[in-house]
Amino acid sequence: MIVVCFGPGPVFKGGIANYNTSLAKAFDKRTDCEVHIVSWTQQYPAIIPRDFIDKASRVDQLAGTGISVHYLTNYNNPFTWTQTVEKIRSLKPDLVIFQWAIAIQGLPISFIAKRLEKSGIKTVFDLHFVIQKENSSIDRIFTKWALSRSKRFVTHARKTFDELKQLFPDKNFTFIDRGDSIDDAILSNGTESLVINLYHPVYDMFTRRSDFDVDAFKAEHRLRKHVFLFFGFIRKYKGLHNVIPAFRILADRRDDVSLIICGESFWKTLDKSRMSTKVKSALFGLAKKIFLRKSDDESDYNPLALVDELNLKDRVVMFNSFVPNEEVHRYFQVSDAVLLFYEYATPSGVESIGYNFNMPILATAVGHFPETVVDGYNGYLVQPDNIEDMAATMEKFLEHPIDRENVAATSKDMSWDNYAARIARLG
Repeated sequence: MIVVCFGPGPVFKGGIANYNTSLAKAFDKRTDCEVHIVSWTQQYPAIIPRDFIDKASRVDQLAGTGISVHYLTNYNNPFTWTQTVEKIRSLKPDLVIFQWAIAIQGLPISFIAKRLEKSGIKTVFDLHFVIQKENSSIDRIFTKWALSRSKRFVTHARKTFDELKQLFPDKNFTFIDRGDSIDDAILSNGTESLVINLYHPVYDMFTRRSDFDVDAFKAEHRLRKHVFLFFGFIRKYKGLHNVIPAFRILADRRDDVSLIICGESFWKTLDKSRMSTKVKSALFGLAKKIFLRKSDDESDYNPLALVDELNLKDRVVMFNSFVPNEEVHRYFQVSDAVLLFYEYATPSGVESIGYNFNMPILATAVGHFPETVVDGYNGYLVQPDNIEDMAATMEKFLEHPIDRENVAATSKDMSWDNYAARIARLG
């Protein structure tokens, strides 16, 4: 079986690059698969003022695999879209899996998927979302355009399937939930669209290291007994502007708590003094005024300023930069719980990393979180945008800790191997 995983290759930053690489590795572990990653060279319009290349990680994620990587697709060069189609055709794949995570990519992905389907090549859209967080008019257009090209979808939560039905109310979908059998009659039905509901697999690329000295790290950074962790790109929808005030309330009540904020500010990766950055920022700003609601503009979002404003410098430790893959384990090993006080949620890579370390999750009751976080069992759910409830829930976690064995039990079947096996049935 020849499988193509289309999405960002391992040279890129972020969860989708890690996800696409991990999925390819899961297929590579199967004895019946030849695996190719077909990747972007540039994922977004050139006017977006952000650096997307991972220049910090040092470990080769594909070492020891038989995976071939082809960096071909430039968002800004339609000639490369045609080259991508031709390359994939030449590989004669049984299945092409598209990572669908950014609506603006709908233009080139639609072009590629349409031509592959016309060539008789089966495509699958691995849906990280359907309704994008910003939910602009142009996002909805691109999403519907791209997803109309295929009849096979993978979702990570029931909520995503519900959104897919909202987007295509006239389509007939066959829905196969986790644990349901997939029989050949369903696979051979060419009139209906097929949706396999799975999960966000637990990242096995980030693992606990026995030689890491947790006590020394905590002493070096003056971390107190109990540590809460906010991890990942700093985006408005992730609610750090609520995490910090909630932690201030908790810190007023207890002197044994610390907060780690670990992640890169999403829109602050380029040198603003450079002319190229200024031009990109000006053009991108104009585009946002046309297509985005003002409330979705994150260019001035700076929740880290709250640390000084709320006098928390001695209680909050900040690592405000991109974290190399090989250093991720540190922040999870020293922490007691992950804070996911999001305003809106699709299945989360940070949640998945936390499960790999058997870490309890404290999350808002939004998006898919009520499907994965069982309140009082593997974590706690809080009311969205309710800072008092967030502080009270953090305190409840300290007074009534979550058994990490419960977290392990919740995620034990959420492996990449099981995930790839289910998708392989579509080939």
